Amino acid sequence: MTAYIVEADGGSRGNPGEAAGGAVVIKRESGEIVVELGVYIGHATNNVAEYHGMLAALEYLNDEDPQAVIHVKMDSKLVVEQMSGRWKIKHPDMQVLATRARTIIGSRQVTFEWIPREQNSRADAAANKSMDLRASFRA
Repeated sequence: MTAYIVEADGGSRGNPGEAAGGAVVIKRESGEIVVELGVYIGHATNNVAEYHGMLAALEYLNDEDPQAVIHVKMDSKLVVEQMSGRWKIKHPDMQVLATRARTIIGSRQVTFEWIPREQNSRADAAANKSMDLRASFRA
């Protein structure tokens, strides 16, 4: 079973405004970057974009390594606390995204950790690249 670290982020220029999520998938043992993902959303809030960055990585790993053990690191306290089950999800859009994430996760081992923004620069760069391109990408 391979273990991965997912660094995920999202951004919105205007909040709500032009938005995208970004993620970097890393092999935990070697530190090798497996893939960088950007998911262009269009008009959305920052919180919605944060969820989309995380979802892009979860969907990627679900396809590529269904047995993966995943540790998600994000600078969004909201998403980390909601996905960890410590905070209620009141906003309907967030409920839909969290349900989608839980469906993808299934019975797999996934943990969540809040990290300071300055430790999340790779995922932030992926989200910004997607906003600049106005397109999703996989690199």
